[in-house]
Amino acid sequence: MATIDKLVAERYFAGNMADKEFLSTREVADLLGISTAAVKKKIKFGTIKARKVGRNYVINKADLPIEVGGELTEIKKKLIDDAVRKTVSEYGETLRLLGKE
Repeated sequence: MATIDKLVAERYFAGNMADKEFLSTREVADLLGISTAAVKKKIKFGTIKARKVGRNYVINKADLPIEVGGELTEIKKKLIDDAVRKTVSEYGETLRLLGKE
């Protein structure tokens, strides 16, 4: 029976970055344009979800921001939809005026 860590490691080490489900802290740092230390700080403070595998962390691509290759899940779509609705309801007239300029 395979453990979760073994399954994650198998998926992490398979193929190139585009095919991987999980990324290393170095790969995430490269995608975000920050240092690995900054990625580890974000993991520590919960800004980036990660799983510890041995001594290292792996980050699920689905948990990354959409702009850097993360997936647009149904939950993220709903959050974006809610934010757009709130913005339009609160600032609709201002947005219409700016659109005319």
